[in-house]
Order: sequence, then structure tokens, then C-alpha cells
Amino acid sequence: MSEFYDPSHQQLQDEFQSRPLADRLRELIVKPFLDEEAQTFIKSRNNFYLTTVDAQGFPTVSHKGGDEGFVIIEDERTLLFPCFDGNGMWLSMGNIDGQGKIGMLFLDAVNPHRVRVQGTAKLVRDAEILSQWPEVGLAVRVSITNTWINCPRYIHPMQQVRPAEHVPRAGVETVEAEWKSIPLVEDVLPKPPHKVKE
Repeated sequence: MSEFYDPSHQQLQDEFQSRPLADRLRELIVKPFLDEEAQTFIKSRNNFYLTTVDAQGFPTVSHKGGDEGFVIIEDERTLLFPCFDGNGMWLSMGNIDGQGKIGMLFLDAVNPHRVRVQGTAKLVRDAEILSQWPEVGLAVRVSITNTWINCPRYIHPMQQVRPAEHVPRAGVETVEAEWKSIPLVEDVLPKPPHKVKE
């Protein structure tokens, strides 16, 4: 048995007669690092999907967006990404702090393509690292376990209309989220600048 597939995966592979294919794909595309093509692709993305797992083993999926290149590649086995101001629930970051296992899906819906990343993650509060993005009080460092490309055939081709106006940008006042003006939550909002203190 490979480390990538567990018995439940292999049982389904056997049921649907795909174990030879699954083993071949693992040999061809699954790597414990980001190759040059994957690095170039990730640097070109302005968003990704993050999966984390809570203490009860339940996964949660979160969309993370920024400007192109907001995910920083430290080296072929390490990624950094910022934690921009959110809704104050801290679900993904709390799961990272508690369990540390994550998945990342980088998707291009304009020219269908995708790259998946698995790894272990840690929260980062180092001021020098945080200074790489505006208005960030917390970031995440990912130690990569596996990466691989996925077939893009079911990605519906789309187009990007404009960048999100709420993404923090150096030298530009960030537009506040509309929901923060709802009377039901106004009185419990953290005081600006909504940053995690060291």
C-alpha cells in the first residue's frame, strides 16, 4: 500500500477497476514539492480554496482571495499566505492552530486548470513576514506534503469581471465589508485595525 492511498481508496479503486490507473497517476503527478510549472501557476492566482479540519474531525472549506501573487512561495516545499480581516469566527485559523492539516485548491476558471496542495500549516505572527501584505496581523506557513494537478474537464469556463474592492492594497483605503454596518453586529465588531496583536 502506498502512503498516498489508504485501504478505503484502494477498495473503491478495485471496485471500479481503476487501481492500475490510480497507481500510474500517483507515479506521474503526485509530488512532495511544487515543480516549476505549479509554482508559476500559484503565483498567478488571486484566490484559492482552503480546507481545514476541526477537533471533531469535520472539514470546513473557505475561499481565500487577494491580489495576484498574494500566496508567496518561500521554496518548493513551503508556502505563505495572509489572513485578511474576516468575520471574527476564526474557523480556518483556529483549525490550523489546533490540528494543522490543510488542503489547498488553486483554480483557474478562465483557462480551466487546477493544482492541489496538501500540507501541515502553522500560524505566523512575525512582523517582518506580515509586512509583505497590507493590513495583516496573522499569516499561515504551509509545509507541503503532496501536490498534484487535477483534470480540469468539469470546470465551467468563466471570466473575471474586476478585482474584489475589499482586498487590502498598499496605499489604498480598504473598502469595509457591507455586513459590518448591520445593526445586529455593529456593537460587537472588534475595534480597528482588526489585527492580531503580537
